Amino acid sequence: MSHVSGHDAVFNLLTLVITTSPTPSAPSTELLSGVLESFQTHCDVLLRCSVIVVFDTYEHVTATPRLKKGHVTPETAEKYSAYKDNVKALFLEAFADDAAERTHLMETSSEAEYGSPHLATPVPLTLASTEDGRVRFIEAQGRRLGFGLGVRSALRNVTTPYVWIHQHDWRLIYDIPVASFLSVMQASTNNETAPIKYICLPSGRRSSYATSEQVVPYPALRKVSLALTGDYPPTVSYVDALPPAVVPLTPMFFWHDKPHVAATAHYLARVFPTRLAMMRGAFIEDTMGQQARNQMKDGQWQKWATWLYNPDQGMSACLRHLHGRTWRGEEEEERLRSLAVQRGMEKRTSRDGSASASESRACDSGLGLML
Repeated sequence: MSHVSGHDAVFNLLTLVITTSPTPSAPSTELLSGVLESFQTHCDVLLRCSVIVVFDTYEHVTATPRLKKGHVTPETAEKYSAYKDNVKALFLEAFADDAAERTHLMETSSEAEYGSPHLATPVPLTLASTEDGRVRFIEAQGRRLGFGLGVRSALRNVTTPYVWIHQHDWRLIYDIPVASFLSVMQASTNNETAPIKYICLPSGRRSSYATSEQVVPYPALRKVSLALTGDYPPTVSYVDALPPAVVPLTPMFFWHDKPHVAATAHYLARVFPTRLAMMRGAFIEDTMGQQARNQMKDGQWQKWATWLYNPDQGMSACLRHLHGRTWRGEEEEERLRSLAVQRGMEKRTSRDGSASASESRACDSGLGLML
């Protein structure tokens, strides 16, 4: 077993990609600040990696928000520009090594093509980068990308063999041995039976994904799960993480959007093979995720090589979802929780009062009959 510095190895192998879009909590960066704080607590090596932040935009300004469709209120639209500036400042402060890098960004332009080349006009993109390329920002201009095209735009700018994809409203709540993830992924490169190209983090607790309704009714999936679920030891010993952490994994029969680590080349080849594979505004799990699952049911799981991190046999969740489409910040969320509790108490009091009044009337009626 070889020995290398864990932080240096991860830095050279992995790029962090953060996707963000209009949110009711803007222009506050509290949503993403919480994400970075969770990295510091549960996977601090991520803060030493190169990072790409993808800013999607909105499609329409409407009275009723539908953020998944790109519809925002006038208030959210007005605050989004300030939000992007604040997020840039946050990530430059957290990731840029040199103070000078935080004040000067090099800008270029690009585009995100999709659909038929004769019918669909590409979405213009603005790319900004620190001089050393460690911090990069990609902004959609004028039209919405959607999560799928946003991820593809980032992947095209990734130079490392692996990538960590992270949406803006997921926080880590469990320690993630990402160095060991990368080690087992590298070790499986030539393993045709159990290739590891994608590891998804679990957001809920279940006794065993391998024996769940997502797997058991399907013979091809059940066979793979029974054969491959287990602990995978890293082949590289990281000197700052001894002893090496084994990685409990179970095959996953889907390609989720929630936080995951994946092989960059595999991601581009499988999820984005052509410009027709992902339409503007689409999510990966709603499109290629469904296609992948159907192929896996037909015995093609190795083609996708997707796994679920499985600590404590699935009993430990790794993520907390803050629901960025509705989240307005910790203070506002606490106020709304308190208001809900207060209203609940008022309703119970009202019901109790009504019940007492009814009992009193019934008692009076009974006395009247007796008299």
